[in-house]
Amino acid sequence: MKPPKEGYRVAVVGASSLLGKELVAILEQGKFPVSRLLTFEADEAEPELPIIDLNAASSGIVEDHQIDEGELDFAFLATRLRELPAFLKSWRAQGATAKCLVIDVFGEGLGDAGDSSSAGNPAENLAGIPFLDRRYPLPGAHFASGGIHVSPHPAVIVISSLLLRLGARFPLKSAVAQVFCPASEAGSRGVEELQRQTVNILSFQKIPSQVFGAQLAFNLLSRLGKSGTGELAALENRLHRQLSHYLGGRMPLPALRVIQVPVFYSVGVSAYIETVEPIGVEAAAAALAGEHIKVRRPNLDAPTQVEVTGSSDILVDSISTDPEHPNGLWVWAVADNLHLAAANAVELAASLRERARA
Repeated sequence: MKPPKEGYRVAVVGASSLLGKELVAILEQGKFPVSRLLTFEADEAEPELPIIDLNAASSGIVEDHQIDEGELDFAFLATRLRELPAFLKSWRAQGATAKCLVIDVFGEGLGDAGDSSSAGNPAENLAGIPFLDRRYPLPGAHFASGGIHVSPHPAVIVISSLLLRLGARFPLKSAVAQVFCPASEAGSRGVEELQRQTVNILSFQKIPSQVFGAQLAFNLLSRLGKSGTGELAALENRLHRQLSHYLGGRMPLPALRVIQVPVFYSVGVSAYIETVEPIGVEAAAAALAGEHIKVRRPNLDAPTQVEVTGSSDILVDSISTDPEHPNGLWVWAVADNLHLAAANAVELAASLRERARA
């Protein structure tokens, strides 16, 4: 299906969330043809935002906020849904015949909004990573017109990129990955709590812990405290499911651990990858470098989670070998969790339309 001359009609659910704002910003850059952008909240307690005509001479506001599923080409879900918006209820009722393609960028599916159907299982609906799919297609993968299409978590994108790029050149034996999760994974509430914790500690005041359940500022958490509302274990399980589905037996599944770290934005991944035969660090670096992956030279500073903010690239530090394990490689990679997730979802939308036309 070709886009209409004026562009696609798109809805972003949870547009005021950190992820939603990143999505809207990318859509407004004009690289993805959009004629109308509907941004609103899934939570009725939040105000709804109007439809904006992006092709109008001025950013005029359309007064009619009513929208029907048939009027949309895409809907991006950028937040955990407490209940389905009206147009998504219509979409769900139409099943596989629905015209609108729904892309879950948050990654938990509609099933977590009180629906126990299989459409809420990310492992059954994981759509893909277009820049990797073009070079490393999953055998047997097919386009499903109905259901919900889950865009993989940014940590899954990073880990899959490292394994597929390296494994395409050298047989891999095993892998271990530690994911350093930023506060923004918990949304604006997580960012605000980390900021307040930092200020309160420096001023010798009691720290808030409703989101993380413990002190995160100047600290690391292997699991969240009992009073925390974040779900670190649930995230770890989601990453396991998505990696298992996306890699599909092409590469060894990595042992995985998620650590909550006191940074606001961007995800870090420390990966230990063991190859069948020893390889040099230069050969490994050459295998990893390519679209969306930039490998840092040894004479430059190591990439950090702060540095990568605002970029859709994955920055990889100079690779090192393990002195006790000649087949082992250590890889440090960082990526902007919000920007990478949003950029992949938008690219995925374009890819899904191309598949629908084929």
